[in-house]
Amino acid sequence: MSTTATVTRESVDVAGTTRTFTTVGAAAAPRPLLLVFHGSRQTGDVHRAFTGGMFDALAESGDAVVAYLDGHRGNWNDARRGSYFPARRDGIDDVAFARAVVDTLAGQNRIDPGRVFAAGYSNGGQMVIRLVHEAPGLLAGAAVIAATMPAPDNFLAADPDPTPLPVVLIHGTKDPIVSYEGGGFSWWKRKLFKVGGDSWSAPRTAEYFAERNGITADPVISRLAGVAGDPTEVERAEYGVDGRPPVVLYTVHRGGHTVPGPGNAPRVVGRTSHRINTAEVLGDFFGLRG
Repeated sequence: MSTTATVTRESVDVAGTTRTFTTVGAAAAPRPLLLVFHGSRQTGDVHRAFTGGMFDALAESGDAVVAYLDGHRGNWNDARRGSYFPARRDGIDDVAFARAVVDTLAGQNRIDPGRVFAAGYSNGGQMVIRLVHEAPGLLAGAAVIAATMPAPDNFLAADPDPTPLPVVLIHGTKDPIVSYEGGGFSWWKRKLFKVGGDSWSAPRTAEYFAERNGITADPVISRLAGVAGDPTEVERAEYGVDGRPPVVLYTVHRGGHTVPGPGNAPRVVGRTSHRINTAEVLGDFFGLRG
């Protein structure tokens, strides 16, 4: 993996603990910031390679700065009551970590603190869901990939005064880790990933965020063009109404627990769709591409 943008390893202090992240892009003037949250048992740099470095393109074009954050021992302290991995057991404040990264980069005049977006995959997607609910004013938009909304009895975050946000969700119908249809985890998933509790389906998750934005109309459904040799199909459901931030769900038919784009995840987690490039989707949806 190579990039023409500046790549920097950085750190911040959060409650006496050193947290690390990798930034891509050296803006000459404040740019939008995309925070990227990796999946379980990854790091920011591992996830960067896992996705084929596709988010780097947003920095290479000069349109944004991309920050790949490192979780605590490979995980994020998300808002699922049933989580029991190290970040939860150790009481890690990942909301404060995200704020510290934003404050640090804004203090260096590299990013516009009013245009901060977050994208998370799997456990990272759950962390983005937590930020949406517990960090009002931090994000201007959110992307949740291969993760769905925890059921109410499995959700710890409070949301007394919802802040409407544009939200994009991407999920494969053949995801073997986080079911597109929702529900709980099998015994081996609970043991391997140290999570439990029920979650909603991907469509119900999209409806939840639409309703949170004040949108009750049915979504507009469309099918994206195919790609030769790619057995996946992508369906786009857009929830929108004038004056309200939109919510879009990309359903990747026959797609796995993966991030659609140029990279190829191990087949054990299912097919990686090449019918969409997630970075380009987010760039267009959040207005990060010039």
